[in-house]
Amino acid sequence: MVEWGRVFGFTDVRSRNRWHEQARQLLPSHDTDLPPSGMPAKEVTKVALRLKYQIEQVIPIELDAAKVTKANSAVITDKVIKTAKEAGGDEYRACVVYCLLVVKRWFLKQAMLELWDSELHDVRAVACEIIAKRIIEDAEDQDYLMRKVLLERYSVLRNGDETEPANVIERAVDMHALEIIGSSGYQKTIKYLWHGWIVQNDQDAGHFIEYKNRDKADYWLHFDADRMRTPLYQNGVQIFFSVLYLVLYTECVNTINEDGDLDIVEAIVYVMTLGFIADEFSKFWKVGRYYFGFWNAFNGALYALLTTSFVIRMMALTQSDHTHHGHGLQRSELNKLGYHFFAFSAPMFWMRLLLYLDVFRFFGAMLVVLKVMMRESLIFFALLIVVCIGFLQAFIGLNQTEGNDSISGFIFEAMVKAILTSPEFEGFDTYAPPFGLILYYIFSFVVMVILLNILIALFNSAYEDITANSLDEYMALFAQKTMRFVRAPDENVFIAPFNLIEIFGLVLPFEWWLPDEKYERLNHYVMTVIYSPLLLVTALYETYEAKRVRFNRKRGEEDDDTVEEWEQMEGEVDFEAEGWTKTVERSRPNVEVDGDILEIRKLQDEVRELKDLVKRIGSVEPNSQADG
Repeated sequence: MVEWGRVFGFTDVRSRNRWHEQARQLLPSHDTDLPPSGMPAKEVTKVALRLKYQIEQVIPIELDAAKVTKANSAVITDKVIKTAKEAGGDEYRACVVYCLLVVKRWFLKQAMLELWDSELHDVRAVACEIIAKRIIEDAEDQDYLMRKVLLERYSVLRNGDETEPANVIERAVDMHALEIIGSSGYQKTIKYLWHGWIVQNDQDAGHFIEYKNRDKADYWLHFDADRMRTPLYQNGVQIFFSVLYLVLYTECVNTINEDGDLDIVEAIVYVMTLGFIADEFSKFWKVGRYYFGFWNAFNGALYALLTTSFVIRMMALTQSDHTHHGHGLQRSELNKLGYHFFAFSAPMFWMRLLLYLDVFRFFGAMLVVLKVMMRESLIFFALLIVVCIGFLQAFIGLNQTEGNDSISGFIFEAMVKAILTSPEFEGFDTYAPPFGLILYYIFSFVVMVILLNILIALFNSAYEDITANSLDEYMALFAQKTMRFVRAPDENVFIAPFNLIEIFGLVLPFEWWLPDEKYERLNHYVMTVIYSPLLLVTALYETYEAKRVRFNRKRGEEDDDTVEEWEQMEGEVDFEAEGWTKTVERSRPNVEVDGDILEIRKLQDEVRELKDLVKRIGSVEPNSQADG
C-alpha cells in the first residue's frame, strides 16, 4: 500500500520571513500510481480562488491578528463563515477546508513576494485558519466531517498540472496550522486514526474506511496481524524495543570482556543496531533526501559510533596478543579503543528515548521547545562561523609574519575556549605584540558579549513562543507522529529490528519469484507469529473497547464517548422544570459581543427611541394648533 504526501513547511508569523517555501515529499517518488483526487482539481482550484477573494474583501487593510483570532471577533463573523461554506456550493462543499489551507499557503507565499504588504497577507493567512477551524467546529455530521472533509484527498492546479492529492489532516500537519489542529473535529479524527478505528483501504490507498470490527466483541476477530498498522500499537512496540535496546546496552557497557570476545548480549545489541540502520536506510531510499531531519542525524551519529566500535572489535579479534614485525596494534589496545567508542555513545542512547516518549505531553512540549531552539541557534552558528573565520585568518596571518610553525594549535585552542566562555590571554602578550593581544580581546568581546547574548535572546524568544502555546504545539506534534505512522510506505509492518526478518527471511528469498497473493499471505503468517505475544494483549484491549462502543451506540452517543461523574445523574435533574434555566438566563452575560459594542448598541436603541418620541411630539403639535 503506497501512501503519498507533500510537506509545505512554514514557520510561525514572527519567523516566517527567514525561511523559504519548501515542498518536501515524504513518501516514495518512484511510483506513479497516485491516489486520485476526490474532486476535479479545476473545480477545487475555483473554490480556493473564491475563498481568496472573500478573505481579501473581509480583510482589506492591515489588522491586529488578535482581532481575527479572538472568539467574539468582529471580523470573522457568522456571516463570513456562512459565506465561506457556500464557496463550494452543495457539490464541492467538502473541499472548502482543504481550499482554505491552499489559500493560506498562497497568502504566505504572497507575503514573501510582497514584503511591503507582508503583515497584511500574514493576517489573511491567519484568517484562513480561523475560518477553517470554525467550519470544522460547526460540523454536525461527524462521519461526513472525518471521511469527506478531513480525510478525503484533493488536488489543485499549479502551472496547469494537478498537484499530488493530499487531505486536510496531512496539510495541517505539514503547514503547522495550529488553529486547525486544535479544533475538536480534527483531534477526534486523529484519535480515531491513532486507535485504528479509521484505516486506509487496502484496495485504494487514497481513501480511509471505518475498521469494520470496531464494535464486535469477538476476541479472535481482533487477533489479526493487520492491526499492527495501528499507530498506537506501532508506537508501543517501538518504545519496548527502545527500552530493551537501552537495557542491553547498559548491561554491555557495565560488563567489559577483557579477552575481547563478543558475548550474547553484545551481539544482540549489534544485531538490533543493524536492524535500525536498515530501517533508516530503507526509509531514506524510498523517501529521498527530504526524509533527513534532526532525529535522523542524531540516530545516524549513534549508529556510526556503534558501527565503528563493532568494526574495531572485529579487527581486534584478528590480532594476537603481540604485534608481528612491529606492525599493528595489540589486541588489547584495539579492544580498549572499541570499548571507548561504545561507552562514548551512552548519552545518545538515553536521549534517543525522547524520540519515542513524545506521545506524553511533558516530553512532547519539551521536544518542541528543543526543536525550535536548535532551529534558532542556526542564526548564532552562522554568525559565529563568519566571525571565527575572519579572526582565524588574522591570527594565521600574524603567525606567518612571526615565522612560527607550531603556534596554530595554540590559536585554535584559545579561540575554542573563548567560545566556551573561558578565554585564556596568557601567551598573547608575546604573540605579534600588541596586535595579537588586541585581536584576541576583540574576538573574546564579540563572541562572549555580543554573539552569546544574541543566542540567549533567541533561546528565550523561542521558549516563550512555545510555552505560551504549549498545548497546541503538543497536539501538533502528536498529529505529526500519528501521520508518520499512517503515511507508512509499506503495508507489511515489520518494526525494527523485525525488519531483518523481512529483509533476509522474506524479501531476498521469496519476493522476487513468489506471486503477489502468496507472498502477501506469507507475510501475514510471519507477522502473526512474531507479533503474537502483543496481539494477545491488543485483542483483549480491542474486545473491551468494542463493548464500550456498543454501549455508546445503544445510548445514541459517539463511539468514543465516556460517561464522566458529572454526567452520571444528568437524567435525574430537570433544570427547565426547576426554573433554574430562567434564573441562569437572567444573570448570564453576553460574552459573544464586546462590552463596548453592547453599550453602543444600547445607546443606539435609546437614540432611536428618542427620535421616535420627537417625531411623535412633532406630529402632535400641529394637530393641536389646528384644533385650537
